Amino acid sequence: MNWQGKTVGYAITGSHCTFAEVMPQIKRFVDDGAKVVPIVSHTVLTTDTRFGKSEDWRSQMKEITGNDIISSIVDAEPLGPTKLLDVLVIAPCTGTTTSKLANAVTDSPVLMAAKAQLRNGRPVVLAVSTNDGLGFNLANIAKLIVAKNIYFVPFGQDNPTGKPNSLVARMELVPEAAYAALEGKQYQPLIIERFR
Repeated sequence: MNWQGKTVGYAITGSHCTFAEVMPQIKRFVDDGAKVVPIVSHTVLTTDTRFGKSEDWRSQMKEITGNDIISSIVDAEPLGPTKLLDVLVIAPCTGTTTSKLANAVTDSPVLMAAKAQLRNGRPVVLAVSTNDGLGFNLANIAKLIVAKNIYFVPFGQDNPTGKPNSLVARMELVPEAAYAALEGKQYQPLIIERFR
């Protein structure tokens, strides 16, 4: 894929267990010529977990992209009027972020970036990672699947026996899904067997 001349907003939210999977995808965008603008939620900015320290993940994002991280609503707001991003990727996209986006709540840098992108009629690509995807959050996912300019990275159940409501996107398909979204297409197949 040729990303020369394109600017990708890459936002991560608090599904800490998938951060190691998404860092190589950020690098793929950069390696293929994209300018990548990193964006993080408040949880990513402040929370250390057994999957790593917040500071380490942020350092890795900055090192891969060579750009400062957008970590406040104030810093994310200009993405709208400047029309900086060709595509915005939210990967991982938690159930909380999915829920708020589906219900027009803008209370984080990532959600402000999404609002800014959608106001310009430009694509937003979601890579869900939620334990509640087939629970109460399924209604929110459904609202977003039919929404204009919102696209999904193919997803499926990651642990049908242990966590039957859990859905996780196939993170290695993030660049492919984003490339399709630039052309106004949903990357297919959308529903996949994630657990195999």
